[in-house]
Formats: sequence, C-alpha cells, structure tokens
Amino acid sequence: MAEAVNEEPARIGGGGLTDTEVENNKKNTMVEQQGSTLLRRLEISVAEAEKRTGKNTVNMQETFTMYLIETRLIDVMTEGHNPAPETLWRRYSEFELLRNYLLVTYPFIVVPPLPEKRAEFVWHKLSADNMDPDFVERRRVGLENFLLRVASHSVLSNDKILYGFLTEEHGWKQLVYDTGFQAKADSRIKALSATFRVKNPDRRFTDMRHYSDELQSITSQLLRVRARVADRLYGVYKVHGNYGRVFSEWSAIEKDMGDGLQSAGHHMDAYAASVDDILEEEEHYADQLKEYLFYAEALRAVCRKHELIQYELETASADLISKKQQREELATGIVRTFSFKGMTNKLFGQETPEQREARLSLLEEQIVQGEVTVKEKTSECREYVNGAWVDMQRFKEQKDRDLREALVSYAVMQISMCKKGIQVWTNAKECFQKILSSVLMNTDQIFVG
Repeated sequence: MAEAVNEEPARIGGGGLTDTEVENNKKNTMVEQQGSTLLRRLEISVAEAEKRTGKNTVNMQETFTMYLIETRLIDVMTEGHNPAPETLWRRYSEFELLRNYLLVTYPFIVVPPLPEKRAEFVWHKLSADNMDPDFVERRRVGLENFLLRVASHSVLSNDKILYGFLTEEHGWKQLVYDTGFQAKADSRIKALSATFRVKNPDRRFTDMRHYSDELQSITSQLLRVRARVADRLYGVYKVHGNYGRVFSEWSAIEKDMGDGLQSAGHHMDAYAASVDDILEEEEHYADQLKEYLFYAEALRAVCRKHELIQYELETASADLISKKQQREELATGIVRTFSFKGMTNKLFGQETPEQREARLSLLEEQIVQGEVTVKEKTSECREYVNGAWVDMQRFKEQKDRDLREALVSYAVMQISMCKKGIQVWTNAKECFQKILSSVLMNTDQIFVG
C-alpha cells in the first residue's frame, strides 16, 4: 500500500475535489525517500508550554496554551556541529488539525492519538482543570510522543504537510486546506456514521474490531482501578504524615523517649512527603494506558472504513448483476422476477422495437460502466486490505511491546514503593527498640541506686 501512496493520495468516499486540490494532495503525500522515516533525519521535541491570552474567532478574550516545537537536522549534528534548533509555536487545535488531516488522507493507517484535551480517570486529589500546570506538562509530553510516533511511521512520516507543521509557522494551515482535506473529512464523517450491513464481512477485520472493543474496555477498567488505588495510596501516605506529626509532638513532652520518637517521626514525615513524586510517576503510567485507550478508537475507524469500502463493492456488484438480468429479460422477453415495468407492459402493451432497442443500448452502457466500477472497487478494497492489515499488525506489535514495558515498570515501581515502606517501618522499629533499651537502662539504674 505504501507504493500506492506514492502514485495517488488515499481517498475517502466520493470525489468532489477540484483538479488543483487533487494535484496538491498528490504533492503532499508523495514519499521523498523510500525506506526512510522523518525521525531518522530530524530531531523533534516539544520543549515547553506557555499560557497565553488573546482573542478567538468571535473576538472574545480567551486563555490558551501554546507549545514550543524544536527541530534539528541530524546530519548537521553528526558532522560535529551543534546548531541552535529551529523553533515554532503551535496550539493544541493545530495538532488536532494535523491529526484529522492524517486520518482522512491515510484511512488505512492506525493514526497515533493525541493526549486528552481534558483530564479523564483522575483520582479525587488531582486537578481536572486543563490549565493546571501539572496537566499541561503531561499533555506536553503526550504531544511530543504523538509527533515522535508519527515521525517514525514509515508512511505518515514522509507526508509534506507533516513536515510543514514542524518547520513552517505561518501559512501551514492554508497548505492543509489546499489539499481539499475538509471536504473529504466531511464525507468521511457522514460515511462512517451511516448505518449499513455488509453481507460478506472480512473475518479478520471483524475480529480486529472486537479486539479494539476489548482493548478499550480493559484499559478503561485498568484506569478506573488505578484511580481507586491512587486514592487509597494517598490516604496511606497521609496516615504516615499523621504518625510523623504525633511522634514529633510526643517527643517534645517526653524526656527519655524524645530522641527516639523524633527520629521515628522524621522517617514517617519523609515517607509521607514522597507521595507526590510517586503519584506523579503513576500519572505517567496512566497516560501510557490512556494512549492505548484512544488508540482503540483509531483502530476501530480503520475497520469501519473497510466495512464501508466492502459495502460499496457489494452494492456495485449487486447493481451490475441486476442490470445484466434486465438485459437478459429484455433480450429474451422472459421476465423471471416481478417488476413494475413488466406489469405495465401487460396492461398497456409491449414496447415498440425502437423503444426496446434504446433500452438495450442504455443497459449495455450501464453494464460497461458497472463493470468498470466493480473492477475499481475490487482493486480499492484489495489495496486497502493489504495496507490496513500490515499496519494493524504493526500496531499490535507496538502495543504489546509498549504495554508490557509500561506494566512491568509500574510493577517495579510498586515493589520499590513497598520496599521503601518496609524500610521506613524497620527504621521506626529500631527507634522504638532504642527507646525501650533506654527506658530499661534507666529503670535498672533506678533500682541499683
């Protein structure tokens, strides 16, 4: 399918584009270097986020976040030079525009998702405000991850619109709209939201759609459970904070046990204070799960598009069969199925030879056109299946690798956290034993005296 992209951009549904838009789309989707991805040629990062205020399209004041994208040519860096990176600012809405363009232009690709626009699956102490600094920082990381995934994809990375997004601060949006992307996007939304049933669905895509549903369901459950665990974990750490306060206050009124109680209180306070760093790390793992929660929708869109192509092929085939049957009935005069036209002929008489010949000629033209349509739809369906199946297998391998790594790291973090808790209580136990030894020593001295 990648070879097909070089020749002609992928299309969704019907045409409706001008010749200029089609030509622009061809230019933008032309692969420049076979077998090479953009990430091999360009270093990409989203370096920082900045809150700004300005007027929106309806001339009202609003607050929004801008993200600084930095890029550097790797070839220049490997030659011993370290030039300053090229920089430009983008809003989240511009990232959305880029992804929508990629979805429409490459419907057979499981396009990487963007990070959430507003926080979901948050535990109760975490802010759900989309302007919260911690949330903005996590979204910055997510946007960088999105760009790195797209720039490392063998097909998406060679799109010129993507390159313009990274390197051209002004005029980039116009380049997108010149492709006719918006008309195709509207067609895509209508087509994918339509209700239709495929007679002979491809079992592989049906199974993949079920797979995407299960992926979404399981990751949702994992995220809900993690949020509940985070709530309980926060409570456990705050209990340790209470222990620390009690031991510190107790140490002030106990002469003999004061040092031991104060040491135990310090251990508890340090453990309680570490909860923020631990929960921040937990949010990082949660964001990795959320990425695949959103990936499930992208996978489902690929399957849905295949159903649409298959449905169009079946409709064209059924129409061709119907036209051929009409031609046979008209040529032989034998009507095999009930039709309004046949009933009209019986009531008002047969057609004249001229009328019959005209109908036959029209049917012949429609059959020829129908055969061309079926051939085109068959080729389109075959190409889509080949390209989509390769990319879905790539996605599954990526998903298995990423989630395995994330879950193992999460388990290691939990084990480390538990070991730290054990160490805190071991240290506290030593403090209490020293207190006990001190008390017993003082008691012995009293009795000896």
